[in-house]
Amino acid sequence: MRRFLRPLTDPVTYTRWLHLLIPQAIVSVWLFISMDTPWVPLILAVPVGLLPAMRLAEGVQAQLLLTPDERGSPDASISASSAASWADRWRTVAWLEVRLLLSVVAGFATVWLPATTVDLVFTVTDAGPSGDWLLRWVEPHPWYVLFVPLPLLVLLAVMVVCGDLITAAARWLLGQSPVERMTALEERTEQLLERNRIARELHDSIGHALTVAVVQAGAARAAKDPEFTERALAAIEETGRDALDDLERVLRVLRESEAPVGRRPTLAEANRLLESARGSGAKVDSEVTGPVELVPGPVSREGYRILQESLTNVLRHSGSVPVRVRIAVADGWLELEVTNPLTESIGTPGSGSGLRGIRERAALLGGKAKTGPYDGEWRVHASLPLDRIR
Repeated sequence: MRRFLRPLTDPVTYTRWLHLLIPQAIVSVWLFISMDTPWVPLILAVPVGLLPAMRLAEGVQAQLLLTPDERGSPDASISASSAASWADRWRTVAWLEVRLLLSVVAGFATVWLPATTVDLVFTVTDAGPSGDWLLRWVEPHPWYVLFVPLPLLVLLAVMVVCGDLITAAARWLLGQSPVERMTALEERTEQLLERNRIARELHDSIGHALTVAVVQAGAARAAKDPEFTERALAAIEETGRDALDDLERVLRVLRESEAPVGRRPTLAEANRLLESARGSGAKVDSEVTGPVELVPGPVSREGYRILQESLTNVLRHSGSVPVRVRIAVADGWLELEVTNPLTESIGTPGSGSGLRGIRERAALLGGKAKTGPYDGEWRVHASLPLDRIR
């Protein structure tokens, strides 16, 4: 019983009924002009529905009154956009025809069923013009009082059924077309990719800065050398400034979706990372071959972040150990490798979001990255193609 009564307590039942009654205003105006041609509004709905903006107007109204819980949601079952194709226009025409026909049913139910209740009351009480509406040939009888609520119950049932019908028709005829669904899916995919990229940028940049600051501060305290402490503070300051620049750039993108991404570091600035690692106590041996400055921007930027995360892992998990860095550009590939000794006392670098981010960066560019122990060392090796970026 509750399942049948629940729609009567739901506000959307009555907003849907209002949506059904709105076209009655247009129909009533036309019937006032000409009672002999009630079909004319159905004809006029064809050119009106072919207007691209009509789909937008009907979609907004349907979202507001038929599915208010979905309003503004990217997954809304009813689209609120102008018609982008002739198929969408003809679906809008079909929607207008269905809406007009159901509005006629709703209009008759709204007028005749309450009128029948009033007629029954007059018939029972014999206090008015008995049978003035539907029961003009029925003799008054007290037992008719049992039927007084029946037309109102039928009206409520018609409200629920017609509301469900008009909502189903709106989802079918005003729902997203395959092109709109594909466009929405692409937009959501782009948003997710951008969010993941920003998360990786913050992790790599801020994580590297904090790691350098912690290592430098610890080394300065242990050394108790004023000159070394001054160099450590200078390194911490420089790394902190770079991290603040990266943070400001990312926050600018988050605040303004149309804001330019801004300049991001590339492998041409790899020496800055190497010097930062050396300043933190790591013994870095680097080898760069090939025209690194000619590497396409997306590959060079992601390569810089991979190198940054690799050096951060070394400093965080291994401390002051020898590190070999090899960067090679040849045969359409960028090869980047970072290795450091792996012993039981040192342990293995973490396998969390940093290493996962390295693999994700390589995969997004069509390359691959391997991280893990190799011949008694910890190795990060990334291979990024150059010819897939235009």
